[in-house]
Amino acid sequence: MASEQEVKQYLAYWFQLGKKVVIADSGKALLPQPIMQGEDFSQAFEECWQQITSCDAIDSYLAGTQETIRELLTDTWQVMPCARCTMPVPFVDAGMLPLECPCKDLDNWPNWELPTPRLPVNSQAKLSDICDRLENQTWGS
Repeated sequence: MASEQEVKQYLAYWFQLGKKVVIADSGKALLPQPIMQGEDFSQAFEECWQQITSCDAIDSYLAGTQETIRELLTDTWQVMPCARCTMPVPFVDAGMLPLECPCKDLDNWPNWELPTPRLPVNSQAKLSDICDRLENQTWGS
């Protein structure tokens, strides 16, 4: 099952490549900017997520895909890395990966010379982990 957090992260990755979420009823396309702010998602992204998950817009979908956000939030779906571009893609929990990735219509993707999209990073926690590993390192004499 794709958790709400996994679906939210899935959208955050694709937003960074310029993919939009289309609200099915109105045809309105959403692309919050910026996606991240410091160590968290931005206020614009959080507001967009709230709009996407509202009752009025739950049948929205990522441009270039057919699965709605409502479908992705059911027990039927999981989010895994694409075999072609490593970006997150939803697939039916029966074990079959999708035939197409949302990157299919991005002419410049995958581009291994550019940094890949990412999630917000807690820099302080990462530095603490590095310090802990260094403190526990056994140095040969």
